[in-house]
Amino acid sequence: MKKTSKAFAWTLVVVVLGLFAMACPKKPPIKTQPPVVESTPPPVVAPPPVETKVENKDFVQEPPQVKQETLPSDIEELNRVAQNRGYIKDAFFGYDESTLSADAQAALTASANWLKGDGKAYNLLIEGHCDERGTEQYNLALGDRRANTAKEYLVTLGVDASRIRTVSYGEERPFDPGHDESAWSKNRRDHLVIVGK
Repeated sequence: MKKTSKAFAWTLVVVVLGLFAMACPKKPPIKTQPPVVESTPPPVVAPPPVETKVENKDFVQEPPQVKQETLPSDIEELNRVAQNRGYIKDAFFGYDESTLSADAQAALTASANWLKGDGKAYNLLIEGHCDERGTEQYNLALGDRRANTAKEYLVTLGVDASRIRTVSYGEERPFDPGHDESAWSKNRRDHLVIVGK
């Protein structure tokens, strides 16, 4: 019996331990987190550059478009347009002078450039004018000298002499009808007029 009681005691111990083990709540296993490893973000790789063709503006690839300006067919309108746009310019003189000042030369040079270029289809009339001082005969002669001086200068700049005529009006056609130096300085001039061929 002794053996039986021993076996019974062992069985009882095993059963009690089993019950005890079942009755005791199990501790959840401790979850360990993996160690935090600081990592650098992956390097940003830029996409390869897109090849773009830059137009080289240093070289002319197409011939420039020349814009032909149409001039009025009416000769009076043509003269207004040419004066307003500075294609032809009057030359002004000092008192009792028929020599060209630097300003008069610049005006005639601009006129010559146009006459040799866009204005090559036209002839020119140079009107010599004077202020009201001096006799009528003297002023007619002075106006003639002024007109011929301008013609000679234009010829030296390459304008064909056969395209240029001159006339003197003396004091007869004043630009400004006043009777002071302000008016007189405007009247001492060579007035350039475009005429047809």
